[in-house]
Amino acid sequence: MSDATPAAPTPTPASASAPAAGPIPRPTITIEDFAKVELKVARVVKADLHPSADKLLRLQVDDGSGTPRQICAGIRGHYSPEDLVGKSIIIVANLAPRNLRGEESRGMLLAASESTADGARRVVVLTTAGDVAPGSVVA
Repeated sequence: MSDATPAAPTPTPASASAPAAGPIPRPTITIEDFAKVELKVARVVKADLHPSADKLLRLQVDDGSGTPRQICAGIRGHYSPEDLVGKSIIIVANLAPRNLRGEESRGMLLAASESTADGARRVVVLTTAGDVAPGSVVA
């Protein structure tokens, strides 16, 4: 029998044992929670650069209500205003209005985001596959 103390295990670098960084899991919601979110189709009528924010575009959209709606979106590094005009996008229509750098935003557009192999971020605005009237419900 040996009275030698066993060697302490060699620590593993955090990067070798940590899972790849990804989206943080969100809590599970009920169908009633999801039903509170009003998703609609909106057509981008006008888009321009937000006057006081480097990352925001200011969109004027037709959401089928007859009243123009402004949405500010943090996609300026991924889209130019002319890329979006005429597109039918998906919005969260019942989000409480927010003031973003002096401009009211009355909703949020939906977009998918992923990291590319070179570490850059790719953002794709969600649009309809076909022609759908503004105000159509997304379910």
